[in-house]
Amino acid sequence: QVQLVESGGGLVQAGGSLRLSCAASGLTFSDYAMGWFRQSPGKEREFVAAIRWSGGITYYADSVKGRFTISRDNAKNMVYLQMNSLKPEDTAVYYCATDPTGYVRDYHGYKYWGQGTQVTVSS
Repeated sequence: QVQLVESGGGLVQAGGSLRLSCAASGLTFSDYAMGWFRQSPGKEREFVAAIRWSGGITYYADSVKGRFTISRDNAKNMVYLQMNSLKPEDTAVYYCATDPTGYVRDYHGYKYWGQGTQVTVSS
């Protein structure tokens, strides 16, 4: 079965950096777009970034554009989210997801999800 496992979350001060990783298995990884989403308590899950199968096309939420970078290594079945210049409002559980059936920014269209990794940014 498809499994997505995130890692790399933690506690960081504002202005710091973290790199999230997502290991995928049980699917032909290079066939699928991958997305990162986040969710804070009491808020709806929101789009962060996505990357097409080849890695040549990426998408970002306006709130993270210029600070976050999504990338993938199809040989390793890995997708990454490099997060720089972190802000307290970036605090959330971050999820990777795959198999989008439509618009890559819409979490409703993703079929497979990881368990999430907590990112906490202190001010």
